[in-house]
Amino acid sequence: MAGLAIITGAGRGIGAATALIFAKAGFDICINFASDNASANSVAQKCRAFDVKAEIFQADVADPQAVRDMFEFCDQNFAPLAVLVNNAGIIGQATTVQNLQSKTLQNTFGVNVFGAFYCAAQSIKRMSKETGGAGGVIINISSIAATNGSPNEYVHYAASKAALDGLTNGLAKEVGPLGIRVCSVQAGTVDTDIHAKTGNPDRPAMVAATSPLRRVGVPQDIAEAVFWLASNKAKYATGTVLRVGGGL
Repeated sequence: MAGLAIITGAGRGIGAATALIFAKAGFDICINFASDNASANSVAQKCRAFDVKAEIFQADVADPQAVRDMFEFCDQNFAPLAVLVNNAGIIGQATTVQNLQSKTLQNTFGVNVFGAFYCAAQSIKRMSKETGGAGGVIINISSIAATNGSPNEYVHYAASKAALDGLTNGLAKEVGPLGIRVCSVQAGTVDTDIHAKTGNPDRPAMVAATSPLRRVGVPQDIAEAVFWLASNKAKYATGTVLRVGGGL
């Protein structure tokens, strides 16, 4: 299995680790990013070391036109699409629901939920065996927050990730007959810069102390699960929500 893998939010963290794993396996890579051109270029260079084609594309996935532009760019510059990883996500500020600002809620759902829908829709058009595609796989990066709810901190984020699991479940049934599998990975707390950027840098260590494995996840932990779900080794798995959270 090879072809093109489009990975959103791939300039750092889980997305970057996922891009490298797919590149090592021979996939061409489209590295979507929102703002950090330098980081995205660095990931692309590392991918090219595996003798694959890797290009970056700046797009806010919450913008449907930007998503269409990205997929059209890929049509013109890559082999057919095989895998979409909906990884782009924001966490928003820690807050209670009572004090949640409407802009924070809108932005969180815009990127985490609407963006996943927009990218999935474009992928289906290209993957569907009904319209000449070869099939494919869509992997959504969810969170254990979808299960535990993240009360008093990130209920808005948790709700957005629960929506992704709902998308996974329903879409898998919808597009299975078209040759497309859809799964999600419920990631635990991972050592990326997402918490530091939102003013809560100590949260990963705090969560790690309460987990059975007593450690924070690293991006590679999640990326390996994504790759397995997308591979032919998981060819009978669809609608699957795989929790990779250190036992939380």
